[in-house]
Formats: sequence, structure tokens, C-alpha cells
Amino acid sequence: MPKKRSGGGLSPTQQAAKFLGVSVLAGAVMAGIALPAAGALGLAAKGSVQGFDDIPDNLKSPSLSQRTTILDSKGGQIATVYSRDRTVVDLKAISPYMQKAIVAIEDSRFYQHGAIDLKGILRAVNQNAQNGGVAQGASTLTQQLVKNYFVEEAGDDPTKVAEATQQTIGRKIRELKYAIQLEEKLGKKKILENYLNITFFGEQAYGVEAASQRYFSKPAKDLNLQESALLAGIVQSPSRYDPVNDEEEAVKRRNTVLQRMAEVHDISQDQADAAKATKLGLHVSQPKNGCITAIKGASFFCKYVEKVFLSDPVFGKTKEERAKVWNQGGLTIRTTLDPQSQASIQASLKDHVYKSDKVAAAATLVEPGTGKILGMGQSKPYGYGKNETEYNYSVNYDMGGSNYGFPTGSTFKPFVAAAALEQGRPATQEYSSPNKMPYPSPVQTCGSKPWTNQGNEQVPNESASEQGPYQLKEAMAKSVNTYFVQMISDIGLCPVMNQIDKLGVVQGNGDKLPEVPAIALGAKGISPLTMATAYAAFASRGMYCTPVAIESISQQISGHEKSLDVPKSTCSRAMSETTADTVNSLLSGVIDSGTGQQAGLTDRANAGKTGTTDERKNAWFVGYTPNLSGAVWVGSASQRVQMRGIQIGGVWHDKVYGGQVPGPIWRDLMTGALSGKDAPSFNLVNIPDPEKDKGKGQDDNNKGRGRHGGRGNDNTTGNTITGQSDGGVTFPTPSVSFPDGWIQGTTNSGNTNSGNGNGGQR
Repeated sequence: MPKKRSGGGLSPTQQAAKFLGVSVLAGAVMAGIALPAAGALGLAAKGSVQGFDDIPDNLKSPSLSQRTTILDSKGGQIATVYSRDRTVVDLKAISPYMQKAIVAIEDSRFYQHGAIDLKGILRAVNQNAQNGGVAQGASTLTQQLVKNYFVEEAGDDPTKVAEATQQTIGRKIRELKYAIQLEEKLGKKKILENYLNITFFGEQAYGVEAASQRYFSKPAKDLNLQESALLAGIVQSPSRYDPVNDEEEAVKRRNTVLQRMAEVHDISQDQADAAKATKLGLHVSQPKNGCITAIKGASFFCKYVEKVFLSDPVFGKTKEERAKVWNQGGLTIRTTLDPQSQASIQASLKDHVYKSDKVAAAATLVEPGTGKILGMGQSKPYGYGKNETEYNYSVNYDMGGSNYGFPTGSTFKPFVAAAALEQGRPATQEYSSPNKMPYPSPVQTCGSKPWTNQGNEQVPNESASEQGPYQLKEAMAKSVNTYFVQMISDIGLCPVMNQIDKLGVVQGNGDKLPEVPAIALGAKGISPLTMATAYAAFASRGMYCTPVAIESISQQISGHEKSLDVPKSTCSRAMSETTADTVNSLLSGVIDSGTGQQAGLTDRANAGKTGTTDERKNAWFVGYTPNLSGAVWVGSASQRVQMRGIQIGGVWHDKVYGGQVPGPIWRDLMTGALSGKDAPSFNLVNIPDPEKDKGKGQDDNNKGRGRHGGRGNDNTTGNTITGQSDGGVTFPTPSVSFPDGWIQGTTNSGNTNSGNGNGGQR
């Protein structure tokens, strides 16, 4: 009985028979003869070899997956992403040394034989039989190309990869037939070009261009003799001959290739000897794959672009179709990211909040009238280590956001004001605005059943001194809670819900906000991108534009370039110009003389609103100029840090307010982003001051030019005065808590007050 090799393999006699069988099959293939599933010499079990004529005639050359390049709006590279690092190049862009080296070591008779090299098969049969194993292969470059096609089509699916590489006669026969087709269809030069572009060279590099850049930091056209020999030698076993991890083995293999090139007369023996005497000469470039490598802190924006691509139907009807295009790569994606704005965001965040702080900060900039996202960043960098995160605090949960957005506090109040103005309420609307009051009840909703205050829930103002009556201008500047709750009671909840629908305002999990009066206090989680985009509608005189991150996309496939459709911003009127102008006038006052004085820009028209939530877990400033809107959030993603007695960015804060920490961040990032750009004015309206305030020197006709200096107070739910004073304003301590589970948007089943938890203010 023949002796088997260790591991249950075939004996030398059986190996010889098998290889001889393959050669017979190869000859039959070349003659175009169909063979049955089981042949002579016991080649395979029944059914393991498919009938030659049953194999489909057309082998589709796969579109090779390549790297995708993501650019900013000016054409600068942000990052490269890929499932396989590959750049397809023409044969003329590959060094002649490289072409000769790969042929010499892999298939020295490439230009003499057809798709199959019978001489090589017989030589391999003899050699392998003598060695008692597989010492030599017999596949031509064309056959190897076909095998690589199968592997490429399998992608990253391990089962499909195993099927594509399984050592069966059936796969070999398919490989042989398709090799004949390629020889007839492509010719030798194109086959060589395709092979050099598809094959794996180790170190995550697919194709010779990526390999040349990885190992030598140069294009493949500039490879010299010894460099070409090294790369050609790697192909047989990328792990064994990896020059980065095993220089000795790599040198031996390179020299084997050089000697083979001399034997087939591609180079002289003297050239081979001289090249063998050289060092490897590596100049390794580390792989730069993925958004984690993005420059200027744009990793989170880069991931947002990827999420947009994988979720938007414009790139494919199903998620599988979109993923296939993304993994295929070869894309050049020009985004809306403005490098000046992005650099300014990162510089401001770095100055004001350290990555090691207990809290984080996130900022997003949006262009009014277009919806273009110009910048997106946060204080904790993208990554998986300490003080790093993969969560994008600026966006909704389905786009990679943390939690479900963050409670916005009083930054929500301008939406209530806009809804009331749209309902015909004047800018001088006055309410009694007591220091503390029960939520009004009943309040009309969009349905037939009104909201009722079954639990007699109370809403307080920030301090005991805040007691009405107030008109809208002063109530907005001081961020008076009871005023805006009374406003909702007056106009009903439905106008507010309709207004925020027009402004694209939803919770961070995509759900609509609860239809309750406390909506005015910003108790529910919303993302900074949503807030910046909504406020941009005020800046553009009432036109809301959905946010967009992608300007254009082109794709290289099989040497051809095509353009892809991209998502477009949809703009619609969210409110009248008069309403928007009135809100702009109100929010200019917030920066001039209200809670947002520390955020004010001194060189251009600007407006905005502060917000701080219960227990000081979140602080916001959302503001804008006529040509740029931005939202800044500061807090803990886990919502477990109360910003009292805390150091942020090296500065100690007894209590954090929206105007005190997010405000200066906004001021600095807006200053940098707008440097050198136009400074248009708002179309402000004259809002008379109430009689009691006349003579205070208020400038009703200001152009929105902010002052900075004194710190404005920043309302947070509660009415206890602690006596802390800064800039002439007293800062009290909040004393009302949110219901359990509010950050997740949970509600209490069966309670009509569900979702009515106290939000923050100022």
C-alpha cells in the first residue's frame, strides 16, 4: 500500500498521478474537448469535476476594489479609505524591471506559451513526484490572474474565499477554461497589467502601485532593479517574505529573483550580482486607511460622509448595494468641508476644552441658504484609547452619534417665539411671567385631546428677581421660563410642533419631540448639527435647507471615470422673512445685553442663544451671522457629570453656563472661520422697549454688533439664589431635576404629563 504523507495527504505516486491527470485535462481543455465528471486515473470523486462544456463561457473581469479619497471643498485631501489599498495603473506606469521580474520568477515562458504551459506542468509533475510533495506549481500568470479574479469576487467573505481557492480539480478546470478566454480576449500585455494590479504584495498592499508606495514610498514607474526583484519575490508568500518583519528571508528571496532574471537573460549576471550586493533600501510608508487618519480633526466629519453614503438611497436602493459601491472604492469624494472653518473649530476647542477633561465639547458649522456643513469637530479625538471616542457628538444616533443628542435648554426658545410670530403675535407680546407657576392646563395639541397638567407640575424662573410682566424682547434676553410656557399655552402646542417640523428639529434618535409645554425648556436630546441647521434658517431669512456634506463624487472603474449622483440640499420656507428678521433682532439682543455677551463678535452682525440644562449637565451656545451658523455643546456624553466645581480647559468654574464656556468657544471658532470673509448685516426690525425700561440706553436699532466683556447670566431651572455674581449678574443654582430616563426620551406610560420634565434655561 502506498505510503501517505504526514497529515493524510497523497503519496508521491498519487501526487504524480494527480498532476499527470491535470496535464491530460489541460491538453483536453486546449483541444476544446468536454470531459465527464469522473475520469481516468481516479482523478476525483464523482461530481467533483464539472463538465467543460457546462462552464459558462464569459468570465467577467471584476472591477478591482481601490482606495477612496475624501477631499475638502478646496480639493485638499482629508483621508483615504479602502477595503483594499489599491491604485490601478497602466502597464506603461510600471517599471520595466518590475514587469521582467514578475515574469521571470512566476512564469518565465509567459510570452512563449498559451494560457496553459504543458511543458511547465510536466516539469512540475516530475519535480513534485521526486520530492514527495508539491515543490513546484504549474500555473501560468494567466491562470493566476483568473484565480485572483475569483478571490476578488469573493471579497471579504471567508466562505467564498475558501471556495475560490480550494484545491479541487473542478476549480482547476474552470480556471483553465477562463485562462484560454483571457488569452484570446486580452493579449499578453493586458494580462500582465491586470495581474500586477490585482495581486497581493503583503502589508495591506494590493497591486504593484500600492506595494511600491508601501515599501519604497515611490510610484511603481520609478522602481529600480533590486526593488522590483524584492516585490516580485513577495508574491509567492507575502507573509514569509515580508521585508518589514523578516529582512533575511526577504533578501534571500530577492536574490533568487535576480538570479532567475539573469538565467532567462533579462539582465546580465554582473547586473544580478551587483543588485544582490545592495541592501533592501526600504522606505516604508505606514498604511493610512480610514477616517481615523483624517487631518485637521476631520475624522468625525469623514465618518459622517461614510454614513451618508451607506444610508442614502441615491447611492443604491439597498444597504447591500450601497456597501458594495463603497467597498469597491475608486471614489473621489469632494465634500463641503471648508478647511478654514475646520481648522478654526479645532483650534478653538483645543484652547477651551482639554481632551482629558471630564466633559467634552462638540461644534458644527453650517452655511445658511445652502445647508453645507463647513466644519465639524470635538474635543475628544477619534480613536479607541483613553480620552478618545468613536462617537460623533455632533450628529444623530443613526449617523454615529452618542446617546440620542443632548438636551438643549433655552436654545429651544427661539423656535417657540418663531411659532408665535407666525401665528400673528406681536414682537411686543406681553405675559405675566410670574417667578414660578404651574404649567398652564389645558393646552391645545395637534390632536383632539388637549394636554393637561395632571400632576400639578411647576415651572420656575432662574432667580427670584425674574418676575413679570415681560415682553418678548426682554424675556428672550433674560431667558424667562414662565414667559415661554405661557406663550405655548396662548398659541397651543401644534404651531410649535409645525414650526420645528419645518426646521428639521427632531430628537437625536430620529423621533419627534413630545407634544408637551416643557418642550420650550429644551429637555429632550437634539444634536448640534440639527441645531446649527435650524438656526441657519433664521440667518437666511426663513429658508431652511437640509444639511449636506458631499459636493460631488467621481469613480474610477476599469480605467474609466464616471460621475455619481449625490444627495442635494432641499430648501423650503420655514417662516416668513418678517418672522426671521424679528427673531434675528431678538437674538441680537441676547448677545448685546443678555445672557450671551461673552459670545459676541465685535466685527460683524451676529445673534444667538444660550442654554444650560438641569443640574448643569449640558451647556450650549447656538448662534449665527448672516453667512454662517454654528452650534457648540459642552457636557458629558454619559450625562453623569454635573458641571459645578469643575476645571475645563485649565480654567476653574464654580458653575458652568451656556454663555460662559460654549459662548467663548463659539466666538473664537466663528472669528477664525469668518476671517477675511464678507460681513453682511441682518434686516433688523425695531422692537420697542416696554415703558418700564425706557431710559436705560437700549439701542433698538443696533446692527447686531456684539460686545464682549461682562458675563451674562445663563438660566437653568431653579430659583435658589446663591449670591454668585459676575459682570453685575447673579448666578443662582438650579434646583429642579429631570425625571428618570429623560435622556433616552422615555415616557411614563399612561401619564399625560409624560415627557414634560423640566428643561434647562439660559
